[in-house]
Amino acid sequence: MTQQEQKELLERQEQQIKDAMARIKNRVVVFSGKGGVGKTTLSVNLAYALAKRGTSVGLLDADITGPNVPQMVGLSTKTEAEQGTIVPHEKEGVRIISLASIIPLGTPVIWRGPLRSRAIDQLLGETRWGELDFLIIDLPPGTGDEVLTVVQRTSPQMAIIVTTPQEVSLIDARRATNMAKRMGLSEIGIVENMSGLVCPHCGADIDLFGREGGERLAEEFAVRFLGRIPIDVAVRLGGDTGEPIVLAAPEAIASLGFCSIAERIRNILS
Repeated sequence: MTQQEQKELLERQEQQIKDAMARIKNRVVVFSGKGGVGKTTLSVNLAYALAKRGTSVGLLDADITGPNVPQMVGLSTKTEAEQGTIVPHEKEGVRIISLASIIPLGTPVIWRGPLRSRAIDQLLGETRWGELDFLIIDLPPGTGDEVLTVVQRTSPQMAIIVTTPQEVSLIDARRATNMAKRMGLSEIGIVENMSGLVCPHCGADIDLFGREGGERLAEEFAVRFLGRIPIDVAVRLGGDTGEPIVLAAPEAIASLGFCSIAERIRNILS
């Protein structure tokens, strides 16, 4: 391929992405400064909580090297393509795309940054998203190439930073918040996950990882505090079995937390 052909290909792809994003009212990116804080769990349950409120929702798994959204929503079939476009899976009203549904199970993605960014461009621009009220984008942890690519390509209306209350998590969440601010995102919200554990035997509230770290972070950066999600074994079980807790147990405390955050986001962006 000549240099001119490469340039024309990139221009076409950029236009595809612009056209696809123009049909989506609200793009929401979900950050975390580090892995293991529940970013994907929040993304999945937030998508379904919004869908339950009668909005059309898409969910993009942008974690190219560690995609696990299909596991969390119970998808096992391969993604198909029609007429040069990627057809997203649809489950319980949410359109879902993940590299995990394209490559063979267990295959490692051993790609350098430019290839990962190229894959994200394809998922954004070549997917048949259609008209959507919300696109929730589950970013990889950290502040690397893929995060930069997604934010630049989608011009999101909101960034959500997921953290646990403990200081070692807040250190990384500060980096993610700073990145969102430097990239000019107008709406930034903090969610505190794993916020307390209610003992199933005595009912005592145990601050396993501390308390109110996310709220302090929001105050420190003058951004919104969207809410907190307690530790609940049912959330973990739902992720393992492909049944998001907002669908499997809508009256659970964690479900109510996810739904409250979804309602706040909808009100902010409306």
